[in-house]
Amino acid sequence: MTKIKITAGPYTFYGRFEEELAPKTCAMFKKLLPYREKIIHVRWSGEGCWIPLGDLDLGIGYENNTSHPAPGQIIVYPGGVSETEILLAYGGVCFSSKVGQLSGNHFLTITEGLENIVALGKLTLWKGAQDILFELAD
Repeated sequence: MTKIKITAGPYTFYGRFEEELAPKTCAMFKKLLPYREKIIHVRWSGEGCWIPLGDLDLGIGYENNTSHPAPGQIIVYPGGVSETEILLAYGGVCFSSKVGQLSGNHFLTITEGLENIVALGKLTLWKGAQDILFELAD
């Protein structure tokens, strides 16, 4: 099992790839590591933060997809009716966009640091975009 370190704002989290359930999505994301971006608060979906990726074609379809990720679950929407994006749930989420409900591939689960996931979400909501870095853990 591949362990990943996620540094978001002032917080550090550790997680695991869901390699058995979303092998293509995990393989695609691993190629991007280390991955540095900004996260912003979601507009439509509830308690989550997202990384908008525009019309980026990730070359993946749906696998292990859900519209209701649990806190600490990270999904990727491969694009289609809305823009490509990565979403990190910190509370109740019904994944959607201005065109309606969507589903994304659950490919990563935070396993350590969950006690700070709500604080990250609220920081992003009230203070704006935060830096995020995904990298393999030592």
